[in-house]
Amino acid sequence: MNATVSAASTAAPAAPATPRLTSLSHGGGCGCKIAPGVLSQILAQSGAAAVVPPELLVGLETADDAAVYRLNDSQALVATTDFFMPIVDDPYEFGRIAATNALSDVYAMGGKPIMALALVAMPVGQLPLEVIGAILRGGQDVCRAAGIPVAGGHTIDSVEPIYGLVALGLVHPDRVRRNAGAQAGDVLILGKPLGVGVYSAALKKEQLGDAHYREMIASTTRLNTPGPLLAELAGVHAITDVTGFGLAGHALEMARGAGVSVHIDWARVPLLPGVAALAQQGFVTGASGRNWAGYGADVQLADGLPATAQALLSDPQTSGGLLVACAPEAADEVLAVFAREGFEHAAVVGRAQAGAAGLHVQA
Repeated sequence: MNATVSAASTAAPAAPATPRLTSLSHGGGCGCKIAPGVLSQILAQSGAAAVVPPELLVGLETADDAAVYRLNDSQALVATTDFFMPIVDDPYEFGRIAATNALSDVYAMGGKPIMALALVAMPVGQLPLEVIGAILRGGQDVCRAAGIPVAGGHTIDSVEPIYGLVALGLVHPDRVRRNAGAQAGDVLILGKPLGVGVYSAALKKEQLGDAHYREMIASTTRLNTPGPLLAELAGVHAITDVTGFGLAGHALEMARGAGVSVHIDWARVPLLPGVAALAQQGFVTGASGRNWAGYGADVQLADGLPATAQALLSDPQTSGGLLVACAPEAADEVLAVFAREGFEHAAVVGRAQAGAAGLHVQA
């Protein structure tokens, strides 16, 4: 008896289990974004007017995807940063998703990435170093696929895990595609299906099936490489990427920037498999509600829409698809570019019309 007690008392304590990444953060992916209404108030109180040199082609004025600075007659620098807390528990996939999302803003301006810097904030006392290393390796592998180096970065010890990139790219000044360039008569084309926020809500509650998880990873790690190819087309007038504010929020930014009325045909909007059913079961992020509270007053929903349409329109998309405004005669060429780059679900989802800036969604 005494021997048994002695042996037990000298045994090494069991190693603490590694916590789920998503359990360490209050939100995940682009659902972490500050709500659009709150962000507008913060920016309005941010101080004196900024210095705006003539070389700054794109700044804060239309909430665009990245800043663009003219270097010379043939080159402009695209600069952006994006980072967030885990949307999945697999550290390698979290790194891949975060890096893909950050590079998307360069592609959305029509640019090609040239290098990245890593932004790393980790609870070092709670996560094994190999987990943190896997996050960084995921980001490096995405940058390698994009043909660029992770050339540096910054790290801090944090209470929540955060990872992302500063992403830099180049674009010809004449090929910059802003979110504010849409013209009345344009058609709108969406590059990826919606529903990442719904998937993430189900995943956090351990209710997302394996097949849907694979769809989520495939969508969020697909680089938006059509961007610079689309910017070469004369008929493409505006590009943005659909991320944390959802399709409705980013379509509204396009409408406000261009001073046009945007109309979305809900029946034509592609959704990830099973998303409609999951939303109907209540798997909706808190960010969706905050988004709607920030801009819902400027969205007109037609009668006959599904009960889940509002939640899906405001669903935050982590590493979402490009939203392209182009002349009707360029639509086939735009869809062909998407198809060549592996975006088989790209679809015409609406149009821009003359009228007061706003968003109209029809059944």
